[in-house]
Amino acid sequence: MSMNRRELLALAAAGSALNLAPRAIAAPAAESAERRFKLGLVTYNLAPDWDLQTLIDRCKAAKIESVELRTSHKHGVEPTLTRQEREEVRKRCADAGLVIWGLGSVCEFHSPDPAVVQKNIETCHQFSQLAHDIGARGVKVRPNGLPKEVEEARTLEQIGKAIRKCAKRAQELGVEIWCEVHGHGTSDPARMRTIMDHADHPAAGVTWNSNGTDLKNGSVKEGFELLAKYIKSCHINDLTSGYPYRELFTLLRGIGYDRYTLIEHQAFATKDPNDIVRILRYYRALWNELSSPKA
Repeated sequence: MSMNRRELLALAAAGSALNLAPRAIAAPAAESAERRFKLGLVTYNLAPDWDLQTLIDRCKAAKIESVELRTSHKHGVEPTLTRQEREEVRKRCADAGLVIWGLGSVCEFHSPDPAVVQKNIETCHQFSQLAHDIGARGVKVRPNGLPKEVEEARTLEQIGKAIRKCAKRAQELGVEIWCEVHGHGTSDPARMRTIMDHADHPAAGVTWNSNGTDLKNGSVKEGFELLAKYIKSCHINDLTSGYPYRELFTLLRGIGYDRYTLIEHQAFATKDPNDIVRILRYYRALWNELSSPKA
């Protein structure tokens, strides 16, 4: 078998991982809340070299219900697609029962150069149009750090106002803009809250990104509560990493989150399609246990 043995054993030992997974810190009422969110996949890391049909086939085999299509990947879903090509993407995914949840752009708005920021805003508008045309719910954008030569407060405001411009256009198309909790300094939930308060638009929200910077005394509760009202999408990664996923999922249930948690896992050391589907099934089984309410 071409799969990395250590990785498979880690996943196969789900029982041990489940016993070690941190328990939720949320209130008992949230613990019993119904899970309304579902499992999806980000093509970044795990599926950058899958063409669209491979992506559809493997998600269907592993019962993965939605996908965020990251730009520059082999699936080829980009703003350069013609109207006919966009309709084909929409139809192929719909026929297969795969929800195109979002488009993972790399639009970012922290640059001290206004021309660079404006170019990224225009590119984001193009992705919003693409999302509308193929039936996606949102476009993911991101900050990627804080320029040292600019006052922090000014940069956070600039990012937020750029997101608002993008969200205004997106709303006209029935699309949302999701700012990924990402980047050196900007991945801090408190800073992201400041960005989103400046954005202040109903079509603007965040993609929770399951970062180490979320943690305070081993818990994500404080950072989660700062951003809870803005969470419109969610990335998850290695469920056995020690990140408190049981707590995160409990908090998501507690706010009635009814969207997707999307796998953004580092690529496994296998190219065997049977191994890949098997790994995704293991992942889904562990996700199901960690995210389900406990009796």
